[in-house]
Amino acid sequence: MEMLFSFILGVAAFLLGACPFSVWIGRKALNKDITRYGDGNPGSANVFRAGNVTLGIIALVLDIAKGVPFIWLAYYVMHMPFSNLLFIGICAILGHAFSPFLKFKGGKAIAVTFGVLIALPQSELLLLFAIFTLLGFLFIEQNAWMAMMGPTGSSIFLLLYSGFTLELLFILCILALFIYKHFKELTEAPVFGVNILKWMRSREDKTNIKKQQL
Repeated sequence: MEMLFSFILGVAAFLLGACPFSVWIGRKALNKDITRYGDGNPGSANVFRAGNVTLGIIALVLDIAKGVPFIWLAYYVMHMPFSNLLFIGICAILGHAFSPFLKFKGGKAIAVTFGVLIALPQSELLLLFAIFTLLGFLFIEQNAWMAMMGPTGSSIFLLLYSGFTLELLFILCILALFIYKHFKELTEAPVFGVNILKWMRSREDKTNIKKQQL
């Protein structure tokens, strides 16, 4: 029965993960196709580009939240083992990445992955993933390579610290998915730099331009 319930929850997690909330927000609230903006991804980043910060935040929260409910149900209500939770989590991520509502052309699954990690009882996985993603955000210029830092760094750390475990297998599955979804962008070598300094300079330049206009 446990396997049957896990399968049912996995299917439910896949279908919820497949719900393209960002696309729907774009259509209903903005009357726009967000896949025509930025990188063409049906995720929350293009809601920010096509609309405004408020709608972008709503879309981001919804994309993260998709990874939470069925893992929470499996763990706190049905008391399923960790391996079942990982299966349900992978289903949620795959739903977003290969949404049947978008002809199986889904998003890059970064936000929903964070949602799954938030829901899992092993909070150290979320911490590792967040730290390495932040490092990528701060020191790598291309978005694709930024995204790869989370699963890559986490995989290396887990392998060195605890060897081959279910947690490592789970993160490796995410790494493989990220490579597939970002493959075209990863053909270019990563460019390293201190992004925060560039952002500060860019902000100063914009401020100076406004002062000159005044």
